[in-house]
Amino acid sequence: MVPLAGECTGARSASKTRTGPEGAAVIIRGLTDTRPEMPVSTAVDPDRILAHVEALARCSEQDGALTRVFLSPQGRAAADLVITWMREAGMSVRMDAIGNVVGRYEAATPGAPCLMLGSHLDTVRNAGKYDGMLGVVTAIECVRVLHERGRRFPFAVEVVGFGDEEGVRFSATLLGSRAVAGTFDPAVLDRRDAEGVSMRDALARFGLDPNAIPSAARRRDEVLAYVELHIEQGPVLEAEGLAVGVVTAINGFSRLAVTLRGVAGHAGTVPMGLRADALAGAAECVLAVERIARDGVEVVGTVGRIEAGPGAINVIPGEARFTLDMRAPRDADRERAVAAARAAFAEIASRRGLSLAIEPLQESVVAPCAAWLQEQIGAAVEAEGHRVRRLPSGAGHDGMAMIAIADIGMIFVRCEKGISHNPAEAITRDDAEAGGRVLLRFIENFRPRATPW
Repeated sequence: MVPLAGECTGARSASKTRTGPEGAAVIIRGLTDTRPEMPVSTAVDPDRILAHVEALARCSEQDGALTRVFLSPQGRAAADLVITWMREAGMSVRMDAIGNVVGRYEAATPGAPCLMLGSHLDTVRNAGKYDGMLGVVTAIECVRVLHERGRRFPFAVEVVGFGDEEGVRFSATLLGSRAVAGTFDPAVLDRRDAEGVSMRDALARFGLDPNAIPSAARRRDEVLAYVELHIEQGPVLEAEGLAVGVVTAINGFSRLAVTLRGVAGHAGTVPMGLRADALAGAAECVLAVERIARDGVEVVGTVGRIEAGPGAINVIPGEARFTLDMRAPRDADRERAVAAARAAFAEIASRRGLSLAIEPLQESVVAPCAAWLQEQIGAAVEAEGHRVRRLPSGAGHDGMAMIAIADIGMIFVRCEKGISHNPAEAITRDDAEAGGRVLLRFIENFRPRATPW
């Protein structure tokens, strides 16, 4: 049975709010679209958007907190809600072999390629309610408006609620979007969650066939572009008094594990000048990361975890381990920052008489947002009366996978204090409406990149 909005398990508190500020012809497969340039976008209902977000937030494995992981009963409940809303908005709906919910608003000529919109439906643990979900429900709302107006385009509009972007359950990210992009790694099917359940078995229990995952893949000629609306997850838009922004790129990142080894000794008997204190060396490395990142162009560097041993109050640390996460919207800048950090760590270790080991953990290249999509999104932002602010995304998104088969674009919506992955995540009604109006205007005026049909 498909639950109605609000029937998911788990209680959620009311959202925290703040005060917010106030045609050329295109031929696709023989169809000519003579839409007027930049029609007025109206009728996006922010109250419906926020009500749908609240309903999804009740699909949680915890009372009083939001946690919804891949292939869980709560994930099924959320998918059922989205399926209902997509159908009500005039879309045909299916669930693919990885658990993504896919709604299609057909083109004037059935079978035409699509403009794909969407985001993810899974969450981190103790999450905020807008990360991912806002992009899905806003896209559905835009299709509802188009359906009520009876508008069809030479292209279809598809909305995808990806089943897993966060990677919480099986420690593998972007599973839904990788399947759609045809880059899903079958080896992850053997990964197990904290209860020892393999992804393969979890898919079967969910009613899906893991052997059918390749059928979720889409061809490049089926998708004209992938565009995602998402909360910023950072403080830039709020600091500049802007409701929306145009994303230039999803930052690439490099992650390293660093180990420094010195000599453990008695805290009272070894003079300061004769110590090989691994933790003191690590502290200097942390400050070096901060300096290097600040000297870069839109580079951010984070030491998110640090530990020292043997860990006694009266023993000089003989070993220290820490992680480094370096990100930037240009790969060359990130690579320079990582090289500078490696050199700084080596110099610090040598000067302090420590040994150094650096283990690369993970690396992802920048996923640039296509210039032609940035221009069209920017035109929609400007037409809605907002200043066009271009900025990179420091967080990862499904576009990092989708870029394998389509050009990508993103719209950011301001969130309070830039807080995300946190129950304090919040947006205003005005900003929900602003994001919806920009997305709708973008869809109405979407012009595919020149393609020899």
